[in-house]
Amino acid sequence: MFLNQEIKKINKLLVQHFDIPKRNANPSPPIDMLIATILSQNTNDNNSYKAYIALKEKYKTWDALLNVEREEIEEVIKIAGLGKQKSSAIKNVISELNKKFGKIDLDFINEMTNKDAVSELICFPGVGVKTASCVLLFSMGKDICPVDTHVHRTLNRIGLVKTNSPDKTFEAINKNFPKGIAHQFHTNLIKLGREICKPTNPACSICPVEKICKYENKNFENRTKRRINGILLLDNV
Repeated sequence: MFLNQEIKKINKLLVQHFDIPKRNANPSPPIDMLIATILSQNTNDNNSYKAYIALKEKYKTWDALLNVEREEIEEVIKIAGLGKQKSSAIKNVISELNKKFGKIDLDFINEMTNKDAVSELICFPGVGVKTASCVLLFSMGKDICPVDTHVHRTLNRIGLVKTNSPDKTFEAINKNFPKGIAHQFHTNLIKLGREICKPTNPACSICPVEKICKYENKNFENRTKRRINGILLLDNV
């Protein structure tokens, strides 16, 4: 219950600063989201999106990948980087789903609990906890918060958790996640990590959660000094 209330408190401060992020009114099917998220690993959004579009344009259905060599998929998605690793993961997901269910979709996870759905998805080689939870959040609207390096770093600095890996942070915060705020909490924490709570030289003077943050090495050097009528003022930059 403590974590539940603290998450709500942090979320409120983040929303006040960043606003509520918009959600896709027509989210992609879970299988599309899974493949897109695999492509997004260790690359920027622009390159992963280009790779995803290239894949969709070349193969009109995911079934078409069943008879395609992995090397061909690797060539199509090369802009996303880690082509061998990602093409293997995609090929494996497609093949395993077809073998197990005779069709290429993830409808079977709809009725599962979040915990069971994540456990099922990470059985596929190349699909980790973050990828699985992204599918549940962004495609299915589940009350689950994926944890990447930004979310892991910011929540540990704030003091909500004390963990040594993103997967352990995920486990800690998702035991009883508050209803209806997972998307905004996750998205705004990533903004916080990218724009303010950076790995080095965090901009603590403009951080919306600075007053409740327990980070010991806060940085307030990103303020400039100016004088007006002899009064020294500190400006956030």
